[in-house]
Amino acid sequence: MAHSRKNVMVIGGGIAGLATALTLSDLGIRVDLVEKSDFLGGHAIRFACKATDQCVKCGACMVEEKLGQAVADPSIRLLTGCRIENIERNGRFRADLTRRPAYIDAEKCTACGICYRECPESAVRRGYSASTQPFYAIDAERCLQFRDGSCQKCREACPEQAISLSGEPQKLTCEADAVVVATGFDAFRPVSKPYGYGRFKNVVTSLEMEDILRENGAPVRPTDGQAVRKMAFIQCVGSRDASLGHLWCSRICCGTSLRMARMLKHRDPELEITFFYIDIQTFGRDFENVYRSIREEMRLGRAIPGDIYENEAGGLKVVHQDAASGESIKEDFDLVVLSVGLTPAEGTQQVAGLLQLRTADWENPFGEAAVPEGVFLAGTVAGPMGIADSVADAGRAALEVCGYLDTESDGK
Repeated sequence: MAHSRKNVMVIGGGIAGLATALTLSDLGIRVDLVEKSDFLGGHAIRFACKATDQCVKCGACMVEEKLGQAVADPSIRLLTGCRIENIERNGRFRADLTRRPAYIDAEKCTACGICYRECPESAVRRGYSASTQPFYAIDAERCLQFRDGSCQKCREACPEQAISLSGEPQKLTCEADAVVVATGFDAFRPVSKPYGYGRFKNVVTSLEMEDILRENGAPVRPTDGQAVRKMAFIQCVGSRDASLGHLWCSRICCGTSLRMARMLKHRDPELEITFFYIDIQTFGRDFENVYRSIREEMRLGRAIPGDIYENEAGGLKVVHQDAASGESIKEDFDLVVLSVGLTPAEGTQQVAGLLQLRTADWENPFGEAAVPEGVFLAGTVAGPMGIADSVADAGRAALEVCGYLDTESDGK
């Protein structure tokens, strides 16, 4: 297979996009990896390691590894902060991109974090991987300087003079022999659920809990930074919900949350954890052994709470039903974690329109007949899956791309 002159555009820089790009590169194919955000790794790069006294196969280190490899690979052109404006096809694919200005110079930035701490509007965002360069980026929509010209604190505070709050968007073009769509998923935002998310700071999503653990190494209350002594996980928030039209199981929530809870209990045996669920989605080859130990380490309640409100101490009062008596109970917790489900990524609809794909719908996923020739899907764009499954699916997509390119070459 002679692929050295072939180029593939991979849309999406999450774990599926990174894994696809790396496999294609290994097969001698050049890759343009297009990512709309300023950082690579997608949602999965936020996941904290959940090892106890041994690895639990959570996949977090896999994302970091793939990201580092992609950044170092000369055959992969990384195009972050890009919006795809148009895609045309005349034999090959041609995509017109608009790339946001890079307000922080990657060559000068030392990731000291001064700009992050000085910004009064939290407009300076930070990445999750040491491989990300620069480690910080400026959100122009939140920045006061772009809103009314009233603030340049980040630029003034930067000791390396790495920040410039000016610049024009850059127009770029990608030409490719095939396209892989790996636009990933969005995490459900639970503001419509009766759990006080957005009103009570000590109610956090599972992704926000990942951030807390990466930053602190232990659960702390967002309101005051105090250590958590009693916490609850609520499963299936945004999944398996007929009122939302989300009838699917997101597949990763049980495994991720139980691994997290088990890791926290391992680090702090005195921590009280309650796990509210509908039923448990199996995960891993040793699920039965893991589940048996989990039942001994924490309380599992097969009931979804009906309401949450704040108590006088600044904690949370959770209303739920006692499984044995059927009575309604009001119980105090320091922190509640909502295990939010996966939903089709909003950006997929725009990409689908440009490529004449059927709009993403996990109840009726993309079928082969709906995918134009030369276009391939990888990862959660076609349905919920975890990190390991996304990597495996990326390998499948890359091999299908190679088969297509070989067929194209033979036909010329």
